[in-house]
Amino acid sequence: MPHLPDHLVAGYRNFMNGRYLTESGRYRDLAREGQAPETMIVACCDSRSAPEAIFDAGPGELFVLRNVGNLVPPYEPDGEFHSTSAALEFAVQSLKVKNIVVMGHGRCGGIRAALDTTSAPLSPGDFIGKWMSLIAPAAETVASSTLMTATERQTALERISIRYSIANLRTFPCVSILEGKGRLSLHGAWFDISTGELWVMNKETGDFERPVLE
Repeated sequence: MPHLPDHLVAGYRNFMNGRYLTESGRYRDLAREGQAPETMIVACCDSRSAPEAIFDAGPGELFVLRNVGNLVPPYEPDGEFHSTSAALEFAVQSLKVKNIVVMGHGRCGGIRAALDTTSAPLSPGDFIGKWMSLIAPAAETVASSTLMTATERQTALERISIRYSIANLRTFPCVSILEGKGRLSLHGAWFDISTGELWVMNKETGDFERPVLE
């Protein structure tokens, strides 16, 4: 029984003979000096929407947090376990990132689960259902719309959830204080897996627009 799947070993071999070979100096500097990324990305776990690939980022450039549905919960210092909040706290307070980007994507399974209230939980714990209940009010409103197709409802909630997460980010004192001082900027983005298009949220209107690529 191999210790790792063969395709992972093969991928690591390619990494060592390719990217690491050309960026070994950068990796050594990061190991010695530590990381200092300017941007945190809150993205979905979905294997098709990796931020490092989409933004062509090198080692040490992005601090990436991935969870189901790219959600940020509200600030709740209740003594429970909060992995997303812990990563956010570390990025803002220790790494002192300058930007936080919440990036959703098309065809998100978590968003689909939030819209579909008829399916049985995947396990008795229903961890996904509980997690996606963070956007339950929006999901109920969107799901009840008969004027949109299923695909339109999915895309609508994917984008609305990004605005929800940004609003929840502002419930964290460390975020709201720094944003107020102009030392931290919050952004929203949505990635279309099928076309590769990236849509960026307009901070004033909340609409999603295509960035101009020169």
